[in-house]
Amino acid sequence: MTMHGIHKRAFLGMMALSAVALTSGAAAQAWPTRPVSIIVPFPAGGTTDVLARALGQELSKSLGQPVIVENKPGAGATLGADYVAKAKADGYTLLMGAVHHTIATSVYKKLGYDFEKDLAPITTVALVPNVLVVNPQVPAKTVQELLALAKAEPGKLTYGSNGTGTGQHLIGAQFEGMGGVQLLHVPYKGSGPLTTDLLGGQITMSFDTITPVLPHIKAGKLRALAVTTAKRSVALPDVPTLDEAGLKGFDMGTWFGMLAPAGTPKNVVARLNADMVKIIQSPEFRKKMDEIGAVAIGDTPDEMARKIHDDTVRFARLVKDAKVSLD
Repeated sequence: MTMHGIHKRAFLGMMALSAVALTSGAAAQAWPTRPVSIIVPFPAGGTTDVLARALGQELSKSLGQPVIVENKPGAGATLGADYVAKAKADGYTLLMGAVHHTIATSVYKKLGYDFEKDLAPITTVALVPNVLVVNPQVPAKTVQELLALAKAEPGKLTYGSNGTGTGQHLIGAQFEGMGGVQLLHVPYKGSGPLTTDLLGGQITMSFDTITPVLPHIKAGKLRALAVTTAKRSVALPDVPTLDEAGLKGFDMGTWFGMLAPAGTPKNVVARLNADMVKIIQSPEFRKKMDEIGAVAIGDTPDEMARKIHDDTVRFARLVKDAKVSLD
């Protein structure tokens, strides 16, 4: 073979390799080529929904594709999680998950998915304190007055939650245990219907996240007695913590984060993490979070995975103590 032939062959070989590299590079860069769906496992109007829509709106700009928020409520947020866990791992179906999912692992005996194994963490979006609120018709103005009312009539006062085995349910159970009282738990499918009944006086109190009840607290339609985290909320600076109100060491809040089906390509997860963190840590998004009583986070997938694991272990103990179980 002539020198010219060898050079020609080498050149063609390099061109073929370049074509392969370009094709794989194009495949990596091609995502997303169509709309991305964020599944919210609660009805519209709750904190999970509010955060998903706020993030989705900005994410659609950075991805150059529409981001559609779909509500799939039910079974303590496990229906939506199950849907995403079984979805195609291509980055087009995401879950706005929450601390509730780490609790469900212990509460439900027959879950169709494993939250730690079947879903890939992307980033924690925000941490939201929960707040103990009562209907204004309830005579109690403080936590101690509420405990006295509950002790006087065991099992008569009611508290609503976003469903059996959700964060609000366990916070209520912890409140009962630490306060030495007996309350009646009323589960709902989400914050929307729960808040409606609380405003209407059908239930006595709730331990919901600040976001859905904040406007009603400010309007005087609900009375906030305490926040459930170790620190006071920026959104409610005059409201004491449960620790300050006498339940020493009480510290429980609700985090919300984005996940994809396990097996989603690493480059897609990395792109989603980078875009989301940039949005979450922007001054505009932080301002939005301050207004709804949330603390913007924006961590790495590994950091979120550690949080999920630690909370799964922590809540397993609480679920066992509270004797909460569902088939």
